[in-house]
Amino acid sequence: MKTENQKSWILGAAAAVGASLCCITPVLALLGGVSGMAASFSWIEPYRPYLIGATFLVFGFAWYQKLKPRKQDEIDCECETDEKPSFWQSKTFLAIITVFAALMISFPHYAHIFYPKSPVANVVIVKENNIQQVELKISGMTCQSCSEHVNHALDGVPGVLGHITSYEQGTSLVKFDASKATKEKLVGAVDATGYTVTETKELEN
Repeated sequence: MKTENQKSWILGAAAAVGASLCCITPVLALLGGVSGMAASFSWIEPYRPYLIGATFLVFGFAWYQKLKPRKQDEIDCECETDEKPSFWQSKTFLAIITVFAALMISFPHYAHIFYPKSPVANVVIVKENNIQQVELKISGMTCQSCSEHVNHALDGVPGVLGHITSYEQGTSLVKFDASKATKEKLVGAVDATGYTVTETKELEN
């Protein structure tokens, strides 16, 4: 029974990791220098609520089993066998794995801390008629981590003056110096992350 409980805890932790894998992957891609893998697990997003629900059920039941009052016959049986539970069967291990699961589930809320802040642009003189704005429609973004990854890619394009990226709307509004950057370069930078620009729309300044 204890072994089965351990297996269920591990499955619960795996479900928690799976629930946030779509947001963990962009960070791992950034840290590993393989930007194109950022959108690899974006397909998991629709299943996220179910994975989170499974995690809560598993750990809720595990803690109920650990904290519920024991019957006298269970106490007598434990005294007879006189077996001391291992660390892997203890409340301490369950607490550790529960905290780990909670951190995984909440990962999308703090993933942005892993991304470097956009560099402060040097003061440069840009001709007003060179400044252009374009709205990029982007598929595959599912959380703030995805938006940060797109922003990081756009920051690497010389001539980009600013951007507002929204994963909720699936867009990025980019302002750039047309003498240094082109719409094609912006699209290429985003596509290289694994997300896909499906439409571009030029806007008036």
